[in-house]
Amino acid sequence: MRLSTCILPVHRWADGGREVWQRAEELGFHTAYTYDHLSWREPFRDGPWFGAVPTMTAAAGATSRLRLGTLVTSPNFRHPVTLAKELVSLDDISGGRVTLGVGAGSASADATALGREPWPVRERADRFGEFVALLDTLLTQDVTTHTGTYYSAHEVRMLPGCVQRPRIPFAVAATGPRGMRLAARYGQAWVTTGDPKVSNAPDATPARSRTAIAAQLDRLAAACATDAAEGRDADGPRKVLLTGFTPDRLLDSVDAFVDFAGTYAGLGFDEIVLHWPLPDSRFAADQTVFEKIASDALAQL
Repeated sequence: MRLSTCILPVHRWADGGREVWQRAEELGFHTAYTYDHLSWREPFRDGPWFGAVPTMTAAAGATSRLRLGTLVTSPNFRHPVTLAKELVSLDDISGGRVTLGVGAGSASADATALGREPWPVRERADRFGEFVALLDTLLTQDVTTHTGTYYSAHEVRMLPGCVQRPRIPFAVAATGPRGMRLAARYGQAWVTTGDPKVSNAPDATPARSRTAIAAQLDRLAAACATDAAEGRDADGPRKVLLTGFTPDRLLDSVDAFVDFAGTYAGLGFDEIVLHWPLPDSRFAADQTVFEKIASDALAQL
């Protein structure tokens, strides 16, 4: 089991931001992820919010072992060509410590920030599939020419390529059948936050949330079985749970977290991601307990 954290990009670098990422490394987290949005929901909408790639670049220079990643990057305001160039650069700067978390996005502020209407659901899924496939090609070839419905590339150079071979790993966030197939085909990891319809229901319980996530795992297994028939890994990608969105109180104590993590390890999860505590938000938690979980919990599993 890996234990990682997600540091929202709200910290000014000269006012404690550097120290947060360095503390994540000191605590032994496997990866520190951050959100890749232009802005996010309340209470963060009208406060500081920085870009993911510059933040991770700074974090790469402030750390030496900690892996860095996005949870998640989407096509809402990204193009595969420019994103791939930034990722190759960041992989080089970090010495091969980058993971790309990627998802389809939603009809959020990111979807309208460039002055257009949000894409219909079907188009969003179509774009996501093309986005991931072209990123895979760009990051594994020196030169790429491709003409797609939504994204194209003409004689695009990606030299010297990724430090990690054949490319940086993808962690694909998906719950629907098309996204699951993308995770099975291109993902080194699959990411879920649970089922929001279950987690946000008035009668939500941890048990019901686990049942819904187990059903997601079954759908992922079915997608992986289909890809295995084409010669891909039958075991599929690693399973990553981004916490903070299910009705569990896993950060109340070390014992509470150990019980939670043991249950999800039993379901087949390989990595659990904890949001770095932020007061006055859904990610509020006791910093002392959080750090105790980071330093002590995995030894108890």
